[in-house]
Amino acid sequence: MSMVHSPAAHRRPAIIGALVLAVVALSGCGTTTTNEPKVKLPPVGAAWDYQIGGAYEPPKGVEIVSRDRADDPAPGLYNVCYVNAFQTQPDEKWPSRLLLHDTKGEVVEDPEWDGESVLDITTAAKREEAAEKVGAWFEECADKGFDAVEPDNLDTFTRWPDLLTADQATAYVSLLAKRAHDLGLAIAQKNTGPLATRRATAGLDFAVVEECGRYDECGAFAKPYKDRVVVVEYEDKGMAKACDDFGDRLSVVRRDRDVSTPDDDGYVRDVC
Repeated sequence: MSMVHSPAAHRRPAIIGALVLAVVALSGCGTTTTNEPKVKLPPVGAAWDYQIGGAYEPPKGVEIVSRDRADDPAPGLYNVCYVNAFQTQPDEKWPSRLLLHDTKGEVVEDPEWDGESVLDITTAAKREEAAEKVGAWFEECADKGFDAVEPDNLDTFTRWPDLLTADQATAYVSLLAKRAHDLGLAIAQKNTGPLATRRATAGLDFAVVEECGRYDECGAFAKPYKDRVVVVEYEDKGMAKACDDFGDRLSVVRRDRDVSTPDDDGYVRDVC
């Protein structure tokens, strides 16, 4: 199995104060524009499981599963394919021209995860080239039978604001959305509350959110996505908050931070 990118909860942007939320209705057929193919969207409020640390038999009643692109989808369920789309994986080679460099000319590395470099999405040409590579992974997800993709690390612009912008992130994820839709895949917004108001512009269909209970931002995603949001919490307090405020509306699961499998001593899974 390929190296799985661990949860992005450790890389949260600063808590945003008051977010101005634009409520954009999702079309009944599941497309973001009339020019795009129809895509299947995840059921609202359904039980789900976050399995990006390794695939295993989904618990009884689960309808939605997210797994790493190296794994196969779960038969008969709604399957989301995890792809690290804004940073590199340690075992993958990217050309230097597509890696973000700081003002000293050094490649920007994620301090939390060894071997992960940040992608340079600052120009249209670089965004197009990066989207081609990531789009090939989307095609692999589609060929395996996944229903949707979850492109991680959309929030790089919040962690390196002197080098990247929200507009660049929006432009890049829009390319990814077009590629996903062309393949018949839905595409999720991963975290990054400030971009939820750009849902329609970016062409995103639903949201996969880590620790919105802990950071009191589930509402930032619930409104624009009409509750088509799946939430994973890693701590008791965050789980309690998410369940109290949105447990009857959103799909919420508690997992351990390593997103481990049931045969691991650290495995944790709970629901509201």
